[in-house]
Amino acid sequence: MLWLVVAVLAGRQMAVVLRQPPGERLTDLETWIGENGVLHVAGSLYDTDRFTGTPFAGLVLKPLTRTAEQSLGVAWTFGSLLLVAVLGIVAARALPGPVSRRTSLLAAPVAISLLMLSLPVRNALHLGQTSILPVLLVLLGCFVARGERASGVLIGIAAALQPTMLLFAALFWLTGRRRAAVTGGGAFAACTALAWAAMPHDSVTYWVHHVAGAGLGDGADSLANQSLHGALLRFGLAGPLEIVLFLLLAAAVCHVGLRRATRYAQDGQLLLAVAVTGCVAVAVSPTAWQHQLLWVLLAVVGRAGTRASERLVWPAVVVLVLTLPGKVLLPNIPVAYPVRDNVLLLAALGAACAAPFLPRTSPYWQHPVPTDYAAPVPARWSRVPLLPFWRRVLSRPNLLLELLLIRVVYSAYGQVRLAATAGRATAEEHGRQIHSLEQWLHIDIEHRANHAVVHIGWLRDFFDYYYSTFHFIVPLTILGVLYVRRPADYRWARSTLGFATLVALLGFWLYPLAPPRLMPGLGFIDTVHGVQDFAKPDYGTLTSVTNQYAAMPSLHFGWSLWCGIMIVMLAPKAWMKALGLLHPLFTVSAIVATANHWVLDAVGGALVIGTGFLLTYVLAGPRRLQPVAGATDGADGTTSAEHVPEETGEAVGGKR
Repeated sequence: MLWLVVAVLAGRQMAVVLRQPPGERLTDLETWIGENGVLHVAGSLYDTDRFTGTPFAGLVLKPLTRTAEQSLGVAWTFGSLLLVAVLGIVAARALPGPVSRRTSLLAAPVAISLLMLSLPVRNALHLGQTSILPVLLVLLGCFVARGERASGVLIGIAAALQPTMLLFAALFWLTGRRRAAVTGGGAFAACTALAWAAMPHDSVTYWVHHVAGAGLGDGADSLANQSLHGALLRFGLAGPLEIVLFLLLAAAVCHVGLRRATRYAQDGQLLLAVAVTGCVAVAVSPTAWQHQLLWVLLAVVGRAGTRASERLVWPAVVVLVLTLPGKVLLPNIPVAYPVRDNVLLLAALGAACAAPFLPRTSPYWQHPVPTDYAAPVPARWSRVPLLPFWRRVLSRPNLLLELLLIRVVYSAYGQVRLAATAGRATAEEHGRQIHSLEQWLHIDIEHRANHAVVHIGWLRDFFDYYYSTFHFIVPLTILGVLYVRRPADYRWARSTLGFATLVALLGFWLYPLAPPRLMPGLGFIDTVHGVQDFAKPDYGTLTSVTNQYAAMPSLHFGWSLWCGIMIVMLAPKAWMKALGLLHPLFTVSAIVATANHWVLDAVGGALVIGTGFLLTYVLAGPRRLQPVAGATDGADGTTSAEHVPEETGEAVGGKR
């Protein structure tokens, strides 16, 4: 099945590239070898700054100029996918032992799938870049080639294509493979000299005028350059100060990273050592474009954390960073820009210098500290839970991973919600249906409430602010409090909210609905967004930002109801429970008074929240956990996470 997934991903990548118009696919490759490409021109490769490779790379690509562009596009894409497959197989076979039979069977297809989904591979396939080849040459030199000379030659050729690969010669030297290191340096010098003899002017331009290609392509301060040099330029540094600081930081990263890589290689984790060295090369290169960052993904093989619950944190972070753009991982707020703009560099620096990878001699390498689980109270039905392996973990989940997952899920929710629209006509027809049904039920109070609030300035401002602000603040606050104070309940509460949101997405997709404020002829006043010009086809201009027809069910009310239920169930004081009920009351008043939802939308929101609680109960069992002797919650007699040990080795509830 996993190999079938690999085949499907390969076919999809091929189709995505070849479906693009000729002027939009393989843009870098077409720039080099197209009808008027750089490699056809008698002058310098670097006259237009469109070619960013080494002179040796230009020499290797010269024969391709005689190939027809269309057939080359197909052959190039297919060949690149084959290189990715070989890369995944080599990496899977290089895993440090001992490797279980299941791991040996799953490693290759999983590795190839992750590679194909990664941003560097997708970027390289789209642009027609050669960045996959140096990575493969290094892996072949480290794990496949027989003999020191063959290994050194492959490393030297890789360095001739991408100069910072010379760091692998340093790794060979530090690990005792000095003949391979010398051969690698010699092969690099020979390839570079060959290119210098064939194209002396281009070689001077690349190595002297542009300092190993540092001034070629996009500006070095662009977001595409994920190196220390690019980050310093983005932070506003320039001139001699930036150069000196870059050299100092690069030297420090090389020192720390190569020492760590040497230690891992001597420990028998050569693949991790190679990945760490590659991450060092990414960080210290003057320019490290997105398609050159595959080394960060290879660092996923490192084992970090002494506890079983921590083992998936590092791999999950690496996979998320290498498969999703920064704007998906972090919110669009100025304080997050420095991290969002340099997230790939930070991952590379983390792998090279900071991640606490375990040595194979560690007692936790094969046997991490097991996770403590709590058993829920017996369910009312014998078939609950349907997923008996879904046990409640008593300790807190990793905060970084939790924040990343919440952000990614919310971004996916926003993308699906934006795509789930069937157009204005359908949404307005559904709006008329809802309005008619409410009239029949005698609950069509939206128009009266809307016009009453409009004439009371302070009340209008209050509801506008409440609608725009508290929708996110209150749920996040409750999740934060539960994370700190009651981690077992946090996991349960997070699951209920997640299931409810997924069910709501189905509602948005299947039943696009125009809210009252976007219904022409009914006289509603949009107090939050301002007057909409219904005479223009694009009057709902906000639909370019978010789907304005995602009204049924109302997650504004649904999430507020979830907040009220959480507070009523878990708050220790009666006044807190009463205060918690005010939030859904204010929210339903706000969504109706501002003409952003129908009354029946709130009913739909309540239904999806109920469905979220039901699904969590059916799949994972009751919220309440089996009590520890003598420890009960004074409010309702149930056990909370505060009454069970979070990080002990004792069995809790009879299970570990």
